[in-house]
Amino acid sequence: MRPLAIRRVNRRADSRRGQSAWRWAIVDTRPGLESARWASAARATDLMDVPLDGSTGVASDEPILCVCTHARHDQYRAVKGRPVATALARVFPEQTWECSHLGGDRFASTMILFPAGLYYGRVPPDDAPDLVDRYRAGRVDLRFFRGRASLPNVVQAAEAFARAALGDDRIGAFSHEATTSEPGGWRVSFACDDRQVVVRVSASASTPLLTTCEATVALPVREFALTSLEVT
Repeated sequence: MRPLAIRRVNRRADSRRGQSAWRWAIVDTRPGLESARWASAARATDLMDVPLDGSTGVASDEPILCVCTHARHDQYRAVKGRPVATALARVFPEQTWECSHLGGDRFASTMILFPAGLYYGRVPPDDAPDLVDRYRAGRVDLRFFRGRASLPNVVQAAEAFARAALGDDRIGAFSHEATTSEPGGWRVSFACDDRQVVVRVSASASTPLLTTCEATVALPVREFALTSLEVT
């Protein structure tokens, strides 16, 4: 599991003074088991004793919209993320949160939609509410889609390639069946309705780049490429 710190949009770090409880949520992003449970703790130290098996908390069907604004990790994330969080909070005030580092700095602004665990990158503020409307309708916004938190990164890349090739934006359209290593890459198979989709991907190192606004040394990052796609 991965912990995220969340706070209400445009809230200062010291604005909790005088409040009596810390809210927390446990989210399961596994396909078919997506769920979210909310509760609160009297003190921050009590969060260490929260059971992680889903046995406590109140179940919620509402989406949780987390936008990365982690300026301490990378100021550019906050510069790009806060306008997106603000735009979402105007439409979905109870569901929107600023959150700590999500990864993928060069794709700011980044966000994740729970409980499905859909990652998005380079989301413009004007498009963010529509992206959430599609999510609530069971759809993926293919323009900014980066993958699913519950899947290994190779499978995320393969699913993104399959969605782009087939134009299928249903959240549950692709069910991961197997991943096997092959010379030069991986073979990833999905079930999609009554079809099997086999995606072959390879990985390579990019040209060196600065991945954050504070980086001083350009380094290569791993990139995935589509080798082939078969539908049977």
